[in-house]
Amino acid sequence: MKKKLLSALLVSAMATSAFVGCGGAAEETTAETGSTTEESAEATEEASSEDAIANLIAATEGTVNIELWCSETEEYQTVMKERCDAFEAEYPDVDFNITIGAVSEADMKDRVLEDVEAAADVYVFPDDQLEALVKAGALNEVAAQYTYDMNETDTAATVEAGQYDGKQYGYPFTASNGYFLYYDSSVLSEEDVASWEALTAKAEELGKEVGCEVANGWYLYGFFQGAGCTLTENEDQSNNCDWNSETGLAAAESLQSIASSSAFKSYGNDDLLANLNDGKVVAYVSGTWNVNAFSEAYGDGYAATKLPTFQVNGEDKQMASYSGYKFVGVNAYAENTGWSMLLAEYLTNAETQEAVYAATGEGPSNTEALAQASSVALDALAAQSEFAELQRVGGNYWTPAESLGKNILDGKVSQEVLDDAVAGITQPVE
Repeated sequence: MKKKLLSALLVSAMATSAFVGCGGAAEETTAETGSTTEESAEATEEASSEDAIANLIAATEGTVNIELWCSETEEYQTVMKERCDAFEAEYPDVDFNITIGAVSEADMKDRVLEDVEAAADVYVFPDDQLEALVKAGALNEVAAQYTYDMNETDTAATVEAGQYDGKQYGYPFTASNGYFLYYDSSVLSEEDVASWEALTAKAEELGKEVGCEVANGWYLYGFFQGAGCTLTENEDQSNNCDWNSETGLAAAESLQSIASSSAFKSYGNDDLLANLNDGKVVAYVSGTWNVNAFSEAYGDGYAATKLPTFQVNGEDKQMASYSGYKFVGVNAYAENTGWSMLLAEYLTNAETQEAVYAATGEGPSNTEALAQASSVALDALAAQSEFAELQRVGGNYWTPAESLGKNILDGKVSQEVLDDAVAGITQPVE
């Protein structure tokens, strides 16, 4: 059991002088107008935040232990270590012991909920995990900030996605958690990558591979949504789904036809990277987390674009996608809540987001950092954003969707298969 009581005292020490940092003091000036008043309010806020941090430093005794969990990739581990070292240097009077664990962001919720009290003090997670983490009591509310105000520095959409029931729980970190199509422009033209039908035909001609991880609900959604089907989440985290409709059957048959091409592959990430490095894969659906792998593999031919269209009942349909954001959260059972909150702020400020972009290619949510970022992958993500939706789906979706994807790949599409999949996706939450 971690020392939640001590953490609460530290938070109280911060809150006493600030109530707080960025935002609270401004309300006291609403009856006044003019630049002098605004400047005074800003100065008061800054002083209050500095006082809160000074109080925390004064109240700190012994070593401050903080455990951070973030992506297992080498790029992430390296850049987060550099930023944690910089954080420690920011407060030379405090003895820190910050350790970094490698946990896939896709698995973060499950790892945290295995034992919330034993989980990391600070962790990086995607926005679709927010609700479950909040309901499990695994996130500390961000009731105040001390070094920046996310409402002024980050995109409004990202800030909003970090909220639940009107309260902020996530510190905005990245705004590029979506997918699009990478391709090698030295062998594929813009016309080749415009549709799945053209893409698979060209890949067959070249004797190369293209594809998308169909046996994964995150990507499978794009075909059914693009065809005009619906998948939504209810308040009790159950789902509504009409993929067994006439349109759904047509979409599944279309995808089955695409996947029947000898050039089409449905690789998981590890298999994708292995075949990419072998020169077999010339186009694949993925995200910014693989930007370095694709740019190195394709060299001068490195390119990316929105997802291809596909034909349903003779009409071209634009493949849709999920979009999303990543956040840094503080565990409600953090051993040192005050310092964990300050570390979370540091790992999400403009300077860190610029460093993460440079290391990983992931797009910043901080508007200042975003203005500095420009890349083929981010341009492709922006082009796909018109056809993307925030991922909001209940937990009963994933396993039936994976099974449906496997059936499609195996050429087993039928009304019965779709009915079974929808029955699983929409089953009540126990």
